[in-house]
Amino acid sequence: MKIVFIGTSEFGAIILEGLINLKFKPTLVITIPDKPVGRQQILTPPPVKVVAEKYSIPVLQPEKIENCKSEIENLKPELIIVAAYGQILPKDILDIPKYGTLGIHPSLLPKYRGPSPIQYAILNGEKETGVTIILMDEKIDHGPIIAQCSAKIEEKETAKSLHDKLANLAISLLLNTILKLQQGLIIPKSQNEREAIFTKILVKSDGKINWRKTAQDLEREIRAFNMWPGSFTFWEKDDKILRIKVLKADVYSKPGHLLNYPVGKTLILSKNEIGVQCGKDILIIEKLQLEGKKETLTTDFIKGHPDFIGTILK
Repeated sequence: MKIVFIGTSEFGAIILEGLINLKFKPTLVITIPDKPVGRQQILTPPPVKVVAEKYSIPVLQPEKIENCKSEIENLKPELIIVAAYGQILPKDILDIPKYGTLGIHPSLLPKYRGPSPIQYAILNGEKETGVTIILMDEKIDHGPIIAQCSAKIEEKETAKSLHDKLANLAISLLLNTILKLQQGLIIPKSQNEREAIFTKILVKSDGKINWRKTAQDLEREIRAFNMWPGSFTFWEKDDKILRIKVLKADVYSKPGHLLNYPVGKTLILSKNEIGVQCGKDILIIEKLQLEGKKETLTTDFIKGHPDFIGTILK
């Protein structure tokens, strides 16, 4: 089958490599242009491009997908597959392939449409999510469902672990879907618009910890944001404001007997753990990273920074 694969992120890269390993190597890969990354602004290819070049697949990187219409038409693909691309495809491209254009989305649509479905599932304490394959139309994650598979969200699941789990689940679901398409066994099912929930693009400022939230909400947030944008707070030390990334946390399980400290105040708990008073209950910080330093367990951190205890994080 002649396939065009369109995608950008690591999620798309995992699926692309899975397709290739299953002997469905695309004829063409389309992704976004290379972008400068990090403090040194090093020009970096998107993950999908890295995989495509590894397997010697031609790559196009247009600013806008419309600019590739003629190249796609000339290939006469039977199928287009889209995974985490970041642009809306126009109808005249969606309609090119014989079997249509499939969109792979890491949620149980119509729940959690948009760019941050994995993070929102964790933020909202969902016990289950999944992967949906739709026959794409011109609206975001809107087209009829042609395949869907659920996955359990573990108690301490992070965005990274759930991301990888769903990407690998998508590979097997996609294989089964392609085979059914070829046999004419697919019956598209319209999404229930009344059940649609939309997610927003996460920006760096979303990672700023608001200690007025509950400890449970913040623990979920830290797990949900561990890929992007991260979770961070500020500590005032010797008239300097230091940025601290909170990498791993838990909710203190016996908050009832503690005094009600000011929100954001740090304290030592029974197992020499660092606790922070939240709007409700106490958050245990298990692993952190001080600005300009390596990540460390908090039990080691307080040995070098005993003055951290009793301060109020901002």
